[in-house]
Amino acid sequence: MNSEVKLALVLQNSIPGNTDKNLANCLEFVRRAALRQASIILFPEMNITGYLSEKDIRSFAEIIPGKITRALCAAAEKKSITILAGMAEKDRQGKIFAAHIAALPDGSVFIYRKIHISPPEKNIFSKGSKIELCKTEDIKFGIQLCYDAHFPGLATSMAVRGADIIFIPHASPRGTPQEKFNSWMRHLRARAFDNGIFIAACNQVGKNGRGLSFPGVAVVIGPDGNIIKKHTAEKQGLVFADIGQAMLDRVRNHRMRYFLPNRRNDLFKI
Repeated sequence: MNSEVKLALVLQNSIPGNTDKNLANCLEFVRRAALRQASIILFPEMNITGYLSEKDIRSFAEIIPGKITRALCAAAEKKSITILAGMAEKDRQGKIFAAHIAALPDGSVFIYRKIHISPPEKNIFSKGSKIELCKTEDIKFGIQLCYDAHFPGLATSMAVRGADIIFIPHASPRGTPQEKFNSWMRHLRARAFDNGIFIAACNQVGKNGRGLSFPGVAVVIGPDGNIIKKHTAEKQGLVFADIGQAMLDRVRNHRMRYFLPNRRNDLFKI
């Protein structure tokens, strides 16, 4: 990665089905982040279409490429920023995926489909089946979505493939912001510490008009497992954090603090 990368993390209130308004809100956050010279901006899971685990989500889902991806790509090119934003994706066979898009400044698009589907989502969403990384000029990263973060092997698989950071957007309802933060810390710090990588996560925020209320949390964790940035709130907001190669080097150049080189790859498959 570059010596220093500025991240922007967004707490966004997203109303299911109100794609135009959610998208406009998203692009305004992109504009503000670009003014602060952020290299990458992270939005919550399904921030553009809104999040539902009900059949209504089918009417909001969009094929990729489509209006959403065209707008994100145009903004990424214009503002020279990598945009990580979420949507319900419909493929040409009619399957619905929880997808996260990385729109890169060079006009290309990386798509991650949620691999682990939680029990309430199983009647609606199909499983993604690819573990891939995205590389920009600044950094090599993976994306996971919400429930994915509870499966340590996925994070390790991405780390073994060369990820410097894993972005974990959430649409995780219930509880206060502090309660949600405490819950995340049970596993997100372990994902960073065990694999010698950065973790960046953010959640939707506020009521979505469909019976769900999301506690606002954004956090960046270093490869040593320590918290670099924490933000909890009940309202929309934009949070910044600087990460860099020096933080990785302090862990990865230490023979007792970087565990992956000593992993028994003869026993554990990637």
